[in-house]
Amino acid sequence: MKKLFVAAFIFVSTFTTNVFAEVKMGIILGFTGPIESLTPAMAASAELAFKEASDSGSLLGGEKISVVRADSTCVDSAAATAAAEGVIAQGVAAIMGADCSGVTGAIASNVAVPNGVVMISPSATSPGLTDLDDKGYFFRTAPSDARGGQILADITKDRKIKSLAITHTNNDYGKGLTNVYKAAVEAHGIKVTTVVAHEDGKADYSSEVATLASAGGDAVAVIGYLDQGGKGIIQASLDSGAFDKFVLSDGMIGQSLVDAFGKDLKKSFGSMPGSTGKGAGVFAKVASAAGIDSSGPYTGESYDAAALIVLAMQAGNSADRASIAKNIMDVANGPGKKIYPGELKKALDLLAKGKKVDYEGATGVTFTSVGEAEGSFLEQEVKGGKFKTKKQR
Repeated sequence: MKKLFVAAFIFVSTFTTNVFAEVKMGIILGFTGPIESLTPAMAASAELAFKEASDSGSLLGGEKISVVRADSTCVDSAAATAAAEGVIAQGVAAIMGADCSGVTGAIASNVAVPNGVVMISPSATSPGLTDLDDKGYFFRTAPSDARGGQILADITKDRKIKSLAITHTNNDYGKGLTNVYKAAVEAHGIKVTTVVAHEDGKADYSSEVATLASAGGDAVAVIGYLDQGGKGIIQASLDSGAFDKFVLSDGMIGQSLVDAFGKDLKKSFGSMPGSTGKGAGVFAKVASAAGIDSSGPYTGESYDAAALIVLAMQAGNSADRASIAKNIMDVANGPGKKIYPGELKKALDLLAKGKKVDYEGATGVTFTSVGEAEGSFLEQEVKGGKFKTKKQR
């Protein structure tokens, strides 16, 4: 009798574990480092989508999601790789992240792809990632800088800039975007006086600014990060009086920059991926209801990345890693019922019935053949103590 009781207990315990086991999801972002002021809202947006699916009761017949966070640092590929190894060792089904292009490429090539784990980055924009040998496991809801650089150049031309110096963070993101941007502004007839790389994490950038100032220009384009080197370049420029007009890449757009410099940024402008379409408005309301400020860069892209993962799970009726990879493109590009933020239960129920969905999300998701967002961009300027959108590009 005792043996029968033990056997029955083991059976019930196993059954309970199988039915109610949580699906683990990884979120890898730079919670420390040069964009640390941006990542809390990005992570919260992704977790909002995971929670929405988990609370719906419709995900794989009632599965729940638990999130495993890890720090990419944004700039230290070795640390990011180690963090990803730790996340994957915990058995995550997929990863929302990483963020900066260099660490994203390192994680994908060295950890995620070899282990057959889907990564969807909301913010890695380097053109070099387009040709990544990803075996179908890497996607990004942010558009490539191949287009972003052209858009920023178009805005620079429209803002009547005739000449400018360029400084960029010395990594894959900075180099890739600078190459595109420089060629595009020169094609518009704008003179580039000099290009100067800068390292993140320095206490003083007066030397770099002196070099930029000696070359001259109507403005300086700062292609970098708002919490480290890019901020230091602006500080040294203002302190020395070298420049008072800054062209800002997406990595420089964020409230912490305005909080630091206020009205000194009133002549400055830039761009970031984003949309003013229906999905963006819906997401703003959904995020606000959850206490999330969705105005910063890559919040919508983060929600969309997480949403695509759960919808791909449902489409394949499995949390198996290979099944998720197989179904991402189908739920992203349709055809099927258009799905917006806050409608994940509707989408999960449709998929459970064998119906198709076309996930529009917060950013109007449409993937190219290699799994990266075609995307749109928002022209940004500083007004009333905040970055404001002038128009969609």
